Amino acid sequence: MHGPASSGWLLVALCAATGAYCLLRMRSSVEEQRSAAGGEALMGFGMAAMAVPAAVFTPPTWVWPGYAVVFGAAGLRALWAARSGRHHLHHLVGAAAMVYMAVVMAGSPAHAHAHGASGTPVLTGALLLYFTGYVLLTGVRLIPVVAVAGSGAGPSAPVPLPGQGPGADGPAAAAGWGDRPELARACRLSMAIGMLAMLLPL
Repeated sequence: MHGPASSGWLLVALCAATGAYCLLRMRSSVEEQRSAAGGEALMGFGMAAMAVPAAVFTPPTWVWPGYAVVFGAAGLRALWAARSGRHHLHHLVGAAAMVYMAVVMAGSPAHAHAHGASGTPVLTGALLLYFTGYVLLTGVRLIPVVAVAGSGAGPSAPVPLPGQGPGADGPAAAAGWGDRPELARACRLSMAIGMLAMLLPL
């Protein structure tokens, strides 16, 4: 799971920054947003800690069962929350991936930490396929929609940015940058890329 120190530190920085942004999103006035952001903050910081290069810190063996318990509980919470929204299923898959990596590390901590773990190829492949698909789909959704010139009755109007246009002074504008859906999506995209980087050596 741990590669060269430079790439390991880049992964730590990406996951920690994502977790910090998710903590800021927890100040949202929308309860659903706060709940999702809390789970994503836990995931970001958990991934950052797991990605610390082995040359810097080798955690004791009890850490990995602790990871499995914490993210197992997070997975159960995501499963319960999935009754109200399908996007929680992504949190469930992420928590399951963390449990899987923790179990692999617990099974062979010395070998796994120094040279890369050896997990179940089928399960590793399924998770890699899922997160690759998620990264591609989310990346496409982040591409801004451009108005097609001449598609309307008159001159084409510029596409308003989020928080602009009619009703910009309403609740959407008051929500602030922490509630902007494209930023939350970029946050999830960053974590999915980090998850791919952590799963590849398994």
